[in-house]
Amino acid sequence: MRILGLDYGSKTVGVAVSDPLGLTAQPVETIWREKENHLRKTLARIDRLAAEYKAESIVLGYPKNMNNTVGERALKSLEFGQMLKRRTGLPVVMWDERLTTSEAENILIEGSVRRENRKQYLDTMAAVLILQGYLDSNRNKGS
Repeated sequence: MRILGLDYGSKTVGVAVSDPLGLTAQPVETIWREKENHLRKTLARIDRLAAEYKAESIVLGYPKNMNNTVGERALKSLEFGQMLKRRTGLPVVMWDERLTTSEAENILIEGSVRRENRKQYLDTMAAVLILQGYLDSNRNKGS
């Protein structure tokens, strides 16, 4: 049972995938686009990745504000989630992603990734953290 994890941003989507047992998340790629609302190719790429990995669901980062309110980015993520559901036919789970980008940046810094190279890995690492948080939560529910 594979699951795709996504970190949706204004110009990028970080992509991660779970192992077949649903225990760990691995980085896949960052999908780049020139304009925020040009999503056709992005959705098509995610659809292809879901088919390639035989994903059964998608976990999409939900960037709520620190005070737990829903802001503009979170609303855009909800809208993107609906588009994903229509395009792929897969269930989309919204997952609280607060602080994942800063955590991903810290991991890259600790891994000695040079500042000029971090952006190319940041969104994919954030997707890994989103998906791993979801996987860990589901595993803990079963305990």
